[in-house]
Amino acid sequence: MSAEYKLSSPPVTLDNADAKAKPLLESAKANLGFVPNMYAHMAKAPGVLDTYLHGYALFRQDSGFSPPEQEVVFLTISRENGCDYCMSAHSMIAEKASKVPADVLEALRSGEPIPDDRLAALSTFTSVMFRTRGMPSRDDVDAFLTAGFEEQHILQIILAMAVKTLSNYANHLNQPELDSAFSGHAWEA
Repeated sequence: MSAEYKLSSPPVTLDNADAKAKPLLESAKANLGFVPNMYAHMAKAPGVLDTYLHGYALFRQDSGFSPPEQEVVFLTISRENGCDYCMSAHSMIAEKASKVPADVLEALRSGEPIPDDRLAALSTFTSVMFRTRGMPSRDDVDAFLTAGFEEQHILQIILAMAVKTLSNYANHLNQPELDSAFSGHAWEA
């Protein structure tokens, strides 16, 4: 999905980055081997990229979710927001790094029921949090907890929603070209 309006300023490169953006892009290149186009566009407002990277790292390190569960959360939010770029990137990460089962990944990408009860409950609750703007019903919370999750996981979903809102909305406005690393997992809303 593309926004009606696209920001006109070009992406930031390592060559033209200011003092705030340059270390963020250098760190991304050191960690990933390249600077994702999404980061290059987010670096136009270094605080956005810095906040994204910091929150993303905290969710990855401290959420209490397994890597496949983390991808379910990120993919569910990105699908809810209609972010082609993040759906593509997280699909690749889900398959190659986080080892999300293929049938679960396909269900997340297509919007079909997830064939794993725990991961389905996680995706459903993440969608509830998104759609209710963080005001789930008691029944929604009970179903989530009954699936084996804890209350602290609810707050971690909020962190993931904040991180994905930064990237999804920035991508809507910047419309970054999908990096070749993710092109085998291209997705469109």
